[in-house]
Amino acid sequence: MKETTISIKGLSVSYERKRVLTNIYMEIESENIYGVVGPNGAGKSTLFKAILGLIDMNAGTVLIKGAPIETQRKNVVYVPQKNDVDWSFPATVYDIVLMGRYPHKSTLERFNKEDHRIAEEALDEVGISNLKTRQIGELSGGQQQRVFIARALCQQAEIFLLDEPFVGVDMTTEDQIISILKKLADQGKTLLVVHHDLSSVEEYFDKVILLNQRLIAYGDTTTTFNPENISKTYGGQLPILHRTGMME
Repeated sequence: MKETTISIKGLSVSYERKRVLTNIYMEIESENIYGVVGPNGAGKSTLFKAILGLIDMNAGTVLIKGAPIETQRKNVVYVPQKNDVDWSFPATVYDIVLMGRYPHKSTLERFNKEDHRIAEEALDEVGISNLKTRQIGELSGGQQQRVFIARALCQQAEIFLLDEPFVGVDMTTEDQIISILKKLADQGKTLLVVHHDLSSVEEYFDKVILLNQRLIAYGDTTTTFNPENISKTYGGQLPILHRTGMME
């Protein structure tokens, strides 16, 4: 049975007096993959940071399963943009994936056999078990993205926030990632995915959030992702995107 997992009411956020998000109201449900769509500067990453409690809000509330994020952190997992990661960090693939268990551990508590089992399963799920001893900076773009998907799986959260997970990956990896996300939705998880390739929105997402500093529309992809709403979102300057991410 689907339930409301994220409730956003009257959310407004500003950076240095510039309003980035204005009066956002949304109810996000489980068992769905939401595509978060909008032009650069639309506030997509800011929306994620607000949900995660990483930034101050000018107004509004965000509740995770009816409670503040501070009490729900282990239930929410974030996969950042690749550009936000320090790939020179001296850690192996396995080290990074195992970090997904930290929200379940108390201070100074050691990882146990169960934690290691879950990490191994996550590596296998995304097809990178053979890379677990490699330093993350040695990996290809697609492999790096799989590492952070595996870390997210290792956390065993109920809500997944993924910021442009398909950037810099090949089509094989992209197909594998979306297959994993769809399986998670079938298991009752809630997934929000920032996405730029408009040509795959209808194929990938059950629901869509069209955002440009204010909420243009959100709902079922089949009815919400229409020419009128897309035009409002992009201000009439709509790029033509293909599944490869190339623009004409």
